[in-house]
Amino acid sequence: MIEVLVVDDDVRVADVNAAYVEKVPGFRVAGRAHSAAQGLRLVEERPVDLVLLDHYLPDDTGLAMVRSLRERGHQTDVIMVTAARDVATVQAAMRHGALQYLVKPFSYAGLRAKLDAYATLRRTLDGGGEAEQAEVDRIFGALSATPAPDLPKGHSPTTAELVRRALMAAEGPVSAQELAEGTGLSRQTAQRYLKLLERTGRVRLSLKYGDTGRPEHRYVWSSVH
Repeated sequence: MIEVLVVDDDVRVADVNAAYVEKVPGFRVAGRAHSAAQGLRLVEERPVDLVLLDHYLPDDTGLAMVRSLRERGHQTDVIMVTAARDVATVQAAMRHGALQYLVKPFSYAGLRAKLDAYATLRRTLDGGGEAEQAEVDRIFGALSATPAPDLPKGHSPTTAELVRRALMAAEGPVSAQELAEGTGLSRQTAQRYLKLLERTGRVRLSLKYGDTGRPEHRYVWSSVH
């Protein structure tokens, strides 16, 4: 069984998340915590495999808790489960070693997809041995709950993933120019990948009309994928 610690300042949300975890085969809730200090104490008392971690905690941030875990020598895996949607927090979570980032509110299906992917990753890593490039790619892509589209020739999976992450972290629909500025891509490249993801149904397109009368195309990640 994969032992999970649920950390959320809201008792009701923690209970809901814990109930979700218990419904996923192979996972068991080891405990609940409602502050960073309480979460750290529970990990010290009973090491766990995975922490579902909120960012907004009453005594510290979730990212600060991750830093404390690492400083104390705990290599516990972390999936951020939070309403924090700003790109800076998402990037910081990645740099601090969070394996995934699930934005609230989410459904049971959304969380289960992350947990199932995590279980697959654990099985792969537990096999040990050496990895060829294809195996390395599979390990690094194991936690992506959204399959990458079959890309036409000339499109990069890395760029498609960059666009996907930026859209999922955005607070609302964005234009190609806004996406380009946030990712460092050219506007033309951003537009090309947005249109590709729209055709595959992973992105929804909306029109925003301004003073000129010419609509601006805005894109948002589709929650159905």
